[in-house]
Amino acid sequence: MDLSGIISISGKPGLYKVLTQGKNSIIVESLSDSKRFPAYASDRISALEDISIYTYDSDTPLVEIFEGIYKKEDGKEAPSHKADISELQSYLQEILPDYDEERVYSSDIKKIFQWYNMLLKSGNITLEEEKKEQEDTAKEAEPEEKEN
Repeated sequence: MDLSGIISISGKPGLYKVLTQGKNSIIVESLSDSKRFPAYASDRISALEDISIYTYDSDTPLVEIFEGIYKKEDGKEAPSHKADISELQSYLQEILPDYDEERVYSSDIKKIFQWYNMLLKSGNITLEEEKKEQEDTAKEAEPEEKEN
């Protein structure tokens, strides 16, 4: 699972894919509606690949949590971020049993599920094994060129 180039911008809903760098900004595209706009240095930008969740021992990268949800749901949607917080907490407890309940706020838990479902709908969540299988089947489907 590759989250490189996927960002969150504080104060703006949703997730964004970094497309290119402008003169004083980066050009991003919304994963939900594909609208493009510049994000400036003054915006608080967080790369999803850099985000981790507190546990009692260390921190767990967000990508590992997404992989756990993906495997548990067999590649389908997770519970909605609008579900009851106790339900979401118990679900996260199954995926990450040692997460620090005091330092991981309920708003953080809701974001995990919201982001996961958003990434899944936009096609940005696939496990590495599945990606390799898709590439292999695509290669097998290509007709071989014969030299004359």
